Amino acid sequence: MSMIGDPAPVDVPRVQRRTLRLLFGTQIIGGIGTTIGISVGALLAARLAGTSVSGLAASASVVGGALLAVPVTRIMGVHGRRPGLVTAYLTGTLGALLVVAAAVTGWVPLLFAGMLLFGGGSAANLQARYTAVDLAEPARRGRQLSVIVWATTIGAVAAPNFAALADRAVDGLALPPLSGPFVFSAVAFAVAGGVLLVLLRPDPLLTARRIAAAGAPATAPAGSPAPAPRSPVTPTTAASVPAASTAASVPAGSASAVPAVSAAPAASAAAAPAASAAAAGPAPAAGGATGMRTAWRVVAARPAARLGVAAVAVGHLVMVGVMAMTPVHLGESHGDADVLRIVGIVLSAHIAGMYALAPVVGWLTDRLGRRPVILGGVGLLVAACAVAGTAGHDTVRLVVGLVLLGLGWSATMVAGSTLLSESVPVEVRPASQGLSDLLMGLAGASAGAASGFIVEAAGYPVLNLLAAIATVPLTALALRVRVLR
Repeated sequence: MSMIGDPAPVDVPRVQRRTLRLLFGTQIIGGIGTTIGISVGALLAARLAGTSVSGLAASASVVGGALLAVPVTRIMGVHGRRPGLVTAYLTGTLGALLVVAAAVTGWVPLLFAGMLLFGGGSAANLQARYTAVDLAEPARRGRQLSVIVWATTIGAVAAPNFAALADRAVDGLALPPLSGPFVFSAVAFAVAGGVLLVLLRPDPLLTARRIAAAGAPATAPAGSPAPAPRSPVTPTTAASVPAASTAASVPAGSASAVPAVSAAPAASAAAAPAASAAAAGPAPAAGGATGMRTAWRVVAARPAARLGVAAVAVGHLVMVGVMAMTPVHLGESHGDADVLRIVGIVLSAHIAGMYALAPVVGWLTDRLGRRPVILGGVGLLVAACAVAGTAGHDTVRLVVGLVLLGLGWSATMVAGSTLLSESVPVEVRPASQGLSDLLMGLAGASAGAASGFIVEAAGYPVLNLLAAIATVPLTALALRVRVLR
């Protein structure tokens, strides 16, 4: 029986289902906002600044998304997921409006500043996958994270088809051509942020912290047997979580805002990672937000967390490096009349490989374990590099290679993100996830920038060879780290 003044209990499985539905919808809206802007960003940059710097528009968005992961996750560490996601979407809204202003004024620096902030939409989309597992049962973390990743597919596929319509829709506002999609992006980001602001209650991260701080499982709902945890080290009960490390995970003044919780699946979901992390090393000191330095130390001290971060970063590096130069490679053997059509087919197949089978990858992550799926993803990445690198100008083989590349990325992303989330204490989880997204974004941006020089100097096959070699350290790390299913 709760004491007088205690908050009312919450049905955590119901809250988790509601959270997943909410995230799924906002991922579609946010994905449309992100993709519709990126699809015309390079064209707008080419009109304002010339073709030579048009590629920097997309790069600015990628770098912006990576850098924004730092303040966004810091906000999450103090105030919860909801304020962090809303801040990211509002930053993307501001960036989209700055791009529109740049189109009106013709001021190029404003364009790139806007694209940098536009990355807030990407930052929100990436952080949403982690929000999906805050209250997830250990045996369902991979699947529930992958569903949110998969939701991005709908926005990514639909958005380019809306670009022309969005541009025509603002004709009455006397805006320059190609600025309409960014107006649409601003509206989409604002809607996604507004929905989360109003409906993402109770906050899943703060609720998970409250569960960990309580340190005692409750009775599971009838007919809902709790599955065995699949944590990165030997599973422990919630009661074994040290009070000193869990009580610190609830920010000052937030306890009253987080309802009391019950239900064993949710309790084991939040408590098992905390207990496992406590066994792996000392928890960070209490008090305020957890910074990147603390997150770096915590991740470095935990082999499973290191593997999760490395899987996400290396998978993204290989994918971006090869994918970025594939259209250029195709352009060497096809005329202007055909190249755009062929590039569209190849990249559409690649995107399908990245996202369409994400729920299957998530199921395998839960069924087979995190490490086997990461190693399987590495195998797919190497196979992709072998097929694409030896394809010459055979379009069919390039399609097969790019599909394998997308599947390998999906495996390392889903399994790596799941492993990281369950390998660190709950109080440092947002900062560690932000560190992972920062490294992922910087790895992708670096690979994209370097790939052009490599292809120009040595050719597309050498690029694929180097990309395959880049997976060797990840393979060695995965073979060394022992991770339970």
